[in-house]
Amino acid sequence: MAKTSAFDNNLNEYENWFIKNKFAYKSEINAIKEIAEIPENSIEIGIGSGLFAVPLGIKQGIDPSQTMANLGRKRGLDIKIGVAENLPWKDNSVDYALMVTSICFVDDVKRTLSEAYRIISDNGYLIIAFVDKNSSIGKEYIKTKNKSIFYNEAVFFGTDELITLSQNAGFKITAIKQTIFGKITDINQIQDSKNGYGQGSFVVLKCQKK
Repeated sequence: MAKTSAFDNNLNEYENWFIKNKFAYKSEINAIKEIAEIPENSIEIGIGSGLFAVPLGIKQGIDPSQTMANLGRKRGLDIKIGVAENLPWKDNSVDYALMVTSICFVDDVKRTLSEAYRIISDNGYLIIAFVDKNSSIGKEYIKTKNKSIFYNEAVFFGTDELITLSQNAGFKITAIKQTIFGKITDINQIQDSKNGYGQGSFVVLKCQKK
């Protein structure tokens, strides 16, 4: 069952987080931009209200939340209502699929990665951006998740876990970036990203369909 209630009922709080933490938000966008060129034929899985799709130039995607999708459509996006485990695209029809933190809200991560592999064209890419559960922020989110509006239903992953899961689904990891160093509330300028993982709390995996 799609985990949408927190987003349906707290849209303003969701949007305001990115305004309040604009430098962390822009650091995350830049890390994604640095890891891959985004082609025209691209989608976002868990596109939400479009806060990542719009600045990254992605024009279409899927999300289970009607409330979030309605706002994304106002931003000019073509959004289908649905879940990551059952993507409404044909086999080998998408060159690039992006998931930003949405991997921690799916019901079946293996099915999600299998579906992404199915729709992505040969040598195309899946980009998975997420908060590493072994990072300082990841550990804090896990510690306080029962009190969180948005993360109380989330399942967090470590980078090693997602690398293995992606490889088992048939992907080859071709690049890894990390950003968000230190506490989010202390970030007062856009941070540069670094290669690899283990220092930054926000990690981006570039996964190529072999």
